[in-house]
Amino acid sequence: MSELADATGRGDRAALARLLTIVESGGADARDALAALSGPSVGHAAVVGITGAPGAGKSTLTDGLVGELRSSGERVAVLAVDPTSPFSGGAILGDRIRMQQHDTDDAVFVRSMATRGELGGLSRAAPHAIRVLAAAGFPWVLVETVGVGQVEVAVAAAADTTVVVLTPGWGDAVQVSKAGLLEVGDVFAVNKADRGGADAAVRDLEAMLMLAPAPDPAHPAWSPPIVPTVATEGRGVAELLDAVCAHRRHLEDTGELLARRERRVRDELRAIVLERLTRRADGICSGDGFDSVAARVAAGIVDPYTAAAELLGGKNSTSAAPGDREPSTGACSQGPREG
Repeated sequence: MSELADATGRGDRAALARLLTIVESGGADARDALAALSGPSVGHAAVVGITGAPGAGKSTLTDGLVGELRSSGERVAVLAVDPTSPFSGGAILGDRIRMQQHDTDDAVFVRSMATRGELGGLSRAAPHAIRVLAAAGFPWVLVETVGVGQVEVAVAAAADTTVVVLTPGWGDAVQVSKAGLLEVGDVFAVNKADRGGADAAVRDLEAMLMLAPAPDPAHPAWSPPIVPTVATEGRGVAELLDAVCAHRRHLEDTGELLARRERRVRDELRAIVLERLTRRADGICSGDGFDSVAARVAAGIVDPYTAAAELLGGKNSTSAAPGDREPSTGACSQGPREG
């Protein structure tokens, strides 16, 4: 696995593709691959999440951003999280089709990844894939999420900067607030701005952002810019990239970039621990032993909490009652969140 990781770091695209497949598949090989990639370069990439409702033009806008970055000589990786095919279980490669103009550019790497039923617009393996792409030396990683409406906000936890793409007639304030888009957006793009109602959409968005809670006086406030774009014509794309770069400078100047990445690592660690505990629980809650304990509970011989403690091997913890909480001193307890 270390040889594969070394080849990836040297720019071997075939090795990179293979490593991403291993990471997406999970299991022991994925753990070995991520361990082989550990190093300071993993945290250097600028990770930009691009999210929004279906049909907003996220893919075309992402393609435009790739073009702008390449014109500046930057290497770019794109992680396009696509819907899962109901037949093959893989990704529906819509973004790969739209970005064919970059197929012959060795400085651009586009990878599609299926959601595999995950809510929030991201695949569970997406944070690991971002780590791989950063370790491969890409200074920019663009993460475009699948359009899933009101639950498409998970990208904010995986990105340094989140771009929310809206269109004229994007809906009323209640729906947008329910979607959580105002809370996660660092930069807003009103795409298809050549259509009627674009100016009104910008004004409505500005009014809604003004109603956001007052910032912490201890931290300089960031006012999310609103950039009108027409991605199909390339209009406004350069201005959108300027806004993304301005936000990154703000994060660096205020120390928020490090804070965001630390939160990201905590979330990633917590997800890994929960996954392992879930697998352990699945093993405990199966087999003849579990069936025997369940039968005793059904017969009224023992209460469910005593039975659960018995299954877990903690016969001394039978006093736990519904709603009781464990002390928050464990390695994965969640304290107050910054920012």
